Amino acid sequence: MANQFVVQLKNEPGSMAILAETLAARGVDLRAIGGGGIGDAGHVIMTTADDDTTKAVLDEGGYTYIEGESIITEVDDRPGGMARLARELADAGVNIYGHLFLGRWGDRAMFTFVVDQPEIARPILERKA
Repeated sequence: MANQFVVQLKNEPGSMAILAETLAARGVDLRAIGGGGIGDAGHVIMTTADDDTTKAVLDEGGYTYIEGESIITEVDDRPGGMARLARELADAGVNIYGHLFLGRWGDRAMFTFVVDQPEIARPILERKA
């Protein structure tokens, strides 16, 4: 899977539009995207079809961002599923920079995570929490 980008945005009208338009003008297809904002700060978490061009767009635009490996995991799709996984990562000293919801299949939900210590997180995330 492509890398995941966690991009800081101003929480104001047009911030997401400008980023999406710039990526589109460079031919970059968005594959998965999420985000939010509170107060003045916003963010977008995304994967694209072209990591190199995405990084160039973000660098040229002066964006603050984190780029990291997308680690795919399955989580029990019931109360506490994500809580158990987040606690296990926290107890291992892993910080979650961002995660994207990919979909539900039966009693499982699929996510991708970007974290500060993928070598520690990978065994936790890949064992199908």
